[in-house]
Parts: sequence; C-alpha cells; structure tokens
Amino acid sequence: MASMNIVSPYFCGMAALTFQLEATANNSKARAGKILTGHGEIATPIFMPVGTVGSVKSVNQQQLQLDVKAQIILGNTYHLYLRPGTEVLEAAGGLHRFMGWNGPILTDSGGYQVFSLAANRKIREEGVMFQSHIDGSRHMFSPESVMDIQRSIGADIVMAFDECPPYPSDYTYAKKSMELTHRWLDRCFRRLDETPDKYGYTQNLFPIVQGSTYEDLRKASCEYIASKEAAGNAIGGLSVGEPEEMMYAFTEQCCDILPAQKPRYLMGVGTPWNILEGIDRGIDMFDCVMPTRNGRNGMLFTTQGVINIKNKKWATDFSPIDPGLPCEMSQYYSKAYLRHLFAGNELLGLQLASIQNLAFYLWLVTEARQQILLGNFASWKTGMLELVKQRL
Repeated sequence: MASMNIVSPYFCGMAALTFQLEATANNSKARAGKILTGHGEIATPIFMPVGTVGSVKSVNQQQLQLDVKAQIILGNTYHLYLRPGTEVLEAAGGLHRFMGWNGPILTDSGGYQVFSLAANRKIREEGVMFQSHIDGSRHMFSPESVMDIQRSIGADIVMAFDECPPYPSDYTYAKKSMELTHRWLDRCFRRLDETPDKYGYTQNLFPIVQGSTYEDLRKASCEYIASKEAAGNAIGGLSVGEPEEMMYAFTEQCCDILPAQKPRYLMGVGTPWNILEGIDRGIDMFDCVMPTRNGRNGMLFTTQGVINIKNKKWATDFSPIDPGLPCEMSQYYSKAYLRHLFAGNELLGLQLASIQNLAFYLWLVTEARQQILLGNFASWKTGMLELVKQRL
C-alpha cells in the first residue's frame, strides 16, 4: 500500500473555523473561498464524501486522500451513537483517530435519520424518542444529548439538531416544525457553551434553515439563523422530493439572506447538475450518498457523461474508465475490465466505481472553483451542464 504523505492523525490546531472569501464569479453568485479548521484547510466550493459510520462505503481512507482528493468527510451522529458508541469513540480519542483520518470531519446531527424513521419515532418539545434500526431498542435524542454525542465524536463541524419536515407539508405543520427547530437551536448553542471541546481543537456549530417550501417561512428561518452569527450556516429540508426548480429557487432565496462572509452548506444535494446549479446560486458545501450508491449499482459519472457500466456495449471497450479525469485509478483500468467485475459480482468493481464517482465529484467542484477564480464560471457551467447530463 502506498504511504500517505500526511501529518500524524493526532495533530490538530486550536483555532475556531474561519472563512476567507477569495472571489465571486462574473454574472453569477458563485464564489470561491477557503474554510480553515483545526484539522486543515478546505478549498470551496467543496463536495464532502459521506462516511456515515466512519467509513465511506467501499473506499478506504488512503484512497479518499490519494485518488479521490477528498478534503473533508462526513460522519453521522445517529449511526455512530448506536455503533460503536460514544465510549469506544472517546477511548479512541475521537473519530479522527478511530478511523485514521487527519482531515476535517463534519457530523450530521441525526435529525434527518430520525425524520426517515417516521414509523418508529415520536417528536416532542424535549426531543425525539426513536427505536434503533439495529436492535429495536428505544433512545431519546435531545438538542443537549446530540451536542454531547458530537462532542464525543469530535467533528470539526457539528450540525444543530433539527426537525426535517417531509415534502409536501401543510403550512401549519411546516411553521410549527421550523419554530421547534429554532428553539432546539438555542438549546444546542447553550449546551456547547456549557461544555468544553474534548480533544484540544474547536468544534463549530452550524445552524440549519428549515421552512419547507414556503417563502415566508424560509425567509424567517434564514433571518433567525443569520442572527446567531454562527461559524457557518446550512440549508436543510430540500432535495426531499420537491421539483428541482423549486429546490433551486429556495436555495437562491436562502443564499440571498444568509451572510456572505460565512460558508453556506446545502445538505444532501445531489446530482452533478444539482451541484453546479447550487454553486451558481452561492452554495459552498455539498454532500450526498449518490456517488457511492450509484457507483455500487454500476452508474458512473465521468468527464464525458453518464455510463451504465453493466451495458454490453462496454464489454470490449478497453479504453480507460475516464481518460479525462486526473485520477490514476480511472486511467489505469478499462471500461471492459470494470464491466467484467460487475458481471461477476466482484467486490473490486464496487470499489473502483465508487472511487471513479467520488473523484469525478471532487474534480467537478475543483474545476468550478478554478473557473470562478478565472472569471469564466457562467459560460463554463452552461457547457458542463450539457456534458454531465449526457448518457453514453
């Protein structure tokens, strides 16, 4: 295995998260910047691979660094709380040491996972009672307990505990849900203020905008979140079934209100074209399981377009998986070989496809950043949108 040219995973800095805005695109709200954390620097716009349980599915940490060029990854409070549990994580010295990842980590608070367990959870002012998907045991998440769990995990960026309303939601429900999210946010801030950082570096809380698909609620939520003057801000409750154009409209509305001097994170989004549209509207950070999930099912995102590698047409195509992608793995293996691996249900196929898709996503946001810095983003995006949607 190739050695990793990285600092010891035990190294970190003390400083709180800061954001440096470097450039704004011509004829667009797209921007390039740098987020500075206790575990290093993140160039934005950025895509964050999802490592729900401390592992990006089928991709190891060396590959994330060397092939994918990931700068920050995600963990999930709900899943890590259930397994391996906070005692194990604390004994290891936090998630960075436990998984051997020296870069920044963001943890989702578990609010979306609780939302997805609608049949097995009960929401009240105190918090949410839910049943474990592993063994059916009952647990309570409150804003306070979720902050404590994220302290134990040790992420550089921790997300506020929120309720994510389904789509569609009626106005009354969406308003009550948003107001509950705001009250929970206040409790999250208080809890973090009452508790010290566990591992010698600063953990930074990002609030989450809610409000479903109602303009006045989104406006009210953005204004409330902005008033907290947090290190960064997130937009939640989108990409949950609403039409894409509606998602783009609410993303733009939120970006127009959330402070420009803080990073903006659009949660759970999405396709390559969703990401380009989000960047165009002023988003700095993205995450989604799509690259690895679709890769494991044989769908490849490439610099030439979208490929279903299971199709017979690739059986004798000995060209590289993606000749245009600056990823050694994508240049080394052929489409024919990758199709062969899928036909034989070989695990290596899942790994190679996942690396390809993640490397493509990181390439895409890196290219977007360069085009913003060069002043060419708007025209570049027009051509890139056509390419990334093209089926080969």
